[in-house]
Amino acid sequence: MDIVLWIIWFGTYFPGAVLFEIYIMHMFQQNSYKPREYREWLQVTGNIGRMLGKILYALISIPFIAAGSRGFLIAAVCMNIMTILVNKPRQAKKPLVYTARVKRMFTTTVLLFVIAAAVSLVLPIRQIKFCALVLLVLFVLEPVLVLAVNFINHPVELAIDRHYINDAARILKEMPNLTVIGVTGSYGKTSVKYFLSKLLSTQFSVLHTPGNYNTTLGVVRTIREQMKPFHEIFLCEMGAREVGDIKEICDLVHPQYGIITSIGPQHLQSFHSIENVIGTKFELADAVPANGKVFLNYDNEYIRGRKTHKSIVSYGTCGKDIDYAAYDITVSREGSVFKMKDKDGAEHQFHTRLVGNHNVQNIAGAIAVANTLGIPMEKLIFPVKQLESVPHRLQLLKQGNRTVLDDSYNSNKNGFKAALDTLSMFDDLRILMTPGMVELGDKQYDENKEIGIYAYDKCDYAVLVGREQTKPIQDGLTEAGFAQNRIIIADTLQEAFQMVNAIPGEKQKVVLIENDLPDNYQ
Repeated sequence: MDIVLWIIWFGTYFPGAVLFEIYIMHMFQQNSYKPREYREWLQVTGNIGRMLGKILYALISIPFIAAGSRGFLIAAVCMNIMTILVNKPRQAKKPLVYTARVKRMFTTTVLLFVIAAAVSLVLPIRQIKFCALVLLVLFVLEPVLVLAVNFINHPVELAIDRHYINDAARILKEMPNLTVIGVTGSYGKTSVKYFLSKLLSTQFSVLHTPGNYNTTLGVVRTIREQMKPFHEIFLCEMGAREVGDIKEICDLVHPQYGIITSIGPQHLQSFHSIENVIGTKFELADAVPANGKVFLNYDNEYIRGRKTHKSIVSYGTCGKDIDYAAYDITVSREGSVFKMKDKDGAEHQFHTRLVGNHNVQNIAGAIAVANTLGIPMEKLIFPVKQLESVPHRLQLLKQGNRTVLDDSYNSNKNGFKAALDTLSMFDDLRILMTPGMVELGDKQYDENKEIGIYAYDKCDYAVLVGREQTKPIQDGLTEAGFAQNRIIIADTLQEAFQMVNAIPGEKQKVVLIENDLPDNYQ
């Protein structure tokens, strides 16, 4: 009977351990395989609580196993079953990608478990319950064990990465006529990249980094898998979470042109200061050669205030001292209309299906680059009209009797305010739905409260997702005098949509979905 129970215990232990390891690996991947960022994520109170919840039943099992009686063993089996249920994966917006690196980490983890179990069985104690206790301890330590596994695998990963980087450098070296354009910014870089790709593709063969392949290895993968000899322009999006990240990409691709779309207090948990963010984004400007050009969004105070000795082309929607300024902007359900002047002062009118000043701002940046590279303004009017929203970046959607402004990809203060400005332009019942902003370090409360104050006259209802997380926005709305009966708190996004549907009113609803937290903040 006991041996049967032990077989059942081991049979129910391993599924729970595997499911928990998958979750841990997912979070490690979400934090870009960077130990420091993962450790900082672990230190967040909500994440610690989530971890403890997932290992609770394993902790309870330890004294049951130590007791060793048949009744306690049956209870331990029940705890294992509860562990499986608790660690059952939920649907993720960005699921775990089983890359070669992830597979190698899983292999190393399994080996550590096997070695620990084998050692425990050959020790003088030689009790099966001692082996079970060792495995339970390893289960509890899995959130930390992933760091040990990463350390063990580091030399191998370093060698593999270096091989791929060298291969990408070789491919680029064999294409001396390729024009490389780097695109970076705290926000707006993906939109500018896609818009510019569409405009340039009218006259050039263009390759751009897909999706969010904006890390060094993402760029490397794009070059190795997609770069062809016929490509004339390579649009390279450059992301950063630490000082030096942009420089690392620039050292690989050597951009002749650079676009800095925006700078704001984003990823302050890893950057620690706005000065570090500014310096990192301008690593792109530093890398552009003397005969190249740097395109700067002069609507952004941080960019306008930064000095650089490189040749600058400015763009934006504010001020007459801007090289490519969009003005006379009007917004409707059909999109936006604006005017721009070329270098000779000739005026051109553009129409886009996109809404919002910051979409116009991003299009202005794309026009500035395309025109500088030789495409006449009049030949850009039609492609601008054909531009489509980048998914989840102030994307205008029709859903039955309501209009949705989907700006859920991520959020920052300036982008949030711009989206609220767009929402305020509608004459319908205006509803803000948001879980707030994250990764703002010690500025998180103040930045979110400021958004609450700003939203006061921009929306008619505020549907906030997460009771504690959105407390700063609640405080800001309350301080500004927003009606309390129009502040609605939901625990989940699904519940938030149900509450939006329940809001009374004869007017058509327009819903701004601002920010959809990444899986490691859910």
